[in-house]
Amino acid sequence: MLGGLKTKSIDVVASKPNVGPCLAVSLKGTLNAFRNLTNRLEEAAGDCTNLHMFYPALVYGFWSLIRANRPGTIPRDARHIFKPAKKAGVTSNEIQVADLAIRADGRVANPIIQYAQALEGLAGRSGVRDDVSKYEAVAMAMVSPDGKTIGEVLTDYPAPNTVLDSQSFFKTLLREYDLRFVYQAPAMATITRRHVWDPESPVFTDPRAADLEIRVGQENQFEAEEDDEGES
Repeated sequence: MLGGLKTKSIDVVASKPNVGPCLAVSLKGTLNAFRNLTNRLEEAAGDCTNLHMFYPALVYGFWSLIRANRPGTIPRDARHIFKPAKKAGVTSNEIQVADLAIRADGRVANPIIQYAQALEGLAGRSGVRDDVSKYEAVAMAMVSPDGKTIGEVLTDYPAPNTVLDSQSFFKTLLREYDLRFVYQAPAMATITRRHVWDPESPVFTDPRAADLEIRVGQENQFEAEEDDEGES
């Protein structure tokens, strides 16, 4: 994508013909060295500013994934990620304190808490005239790297229903898209309106969709509005 300062590769971009980029998502993962999260924060703010300068209407989301490392020995499949800790000058096979996301007492490491608090300040852009250095939505998720729970998102932090809750991330982005590109431009409904699922689609019986709120039966909404305008 073109930016106000430089071109930028983004993980996911939805673009509409004759409109341009409408919605984008940047996904960043951090595996270790959490004391350096401030660098990731600077990158996030810079990327957002760069793209909003060129596309003020862009609905842009940032999703940060944190590897939820706990105290213990370095897993065999993660030896390329971690440098072993030293105790009394002797190299051990344990994860360094700087690479821990969860402390021995179960608390989230301070660098991650500070990072999360700063991330919250980058969220909440709700209009094209708002601060270009803010995202429309920001999420953070801590992901388990351990045994049977590998890949699962921890639900204790960030807390549910807060700014960084990943469960509401796409809801916020799609709501902002609707408000900005659909409801405010009914004359362009054929281009910008979101697609919906057929009520008879097999997706409704797929267990992978069990927890999803699926958009159904609103495809004629704007056609009805246009008919009303025509009659008036």
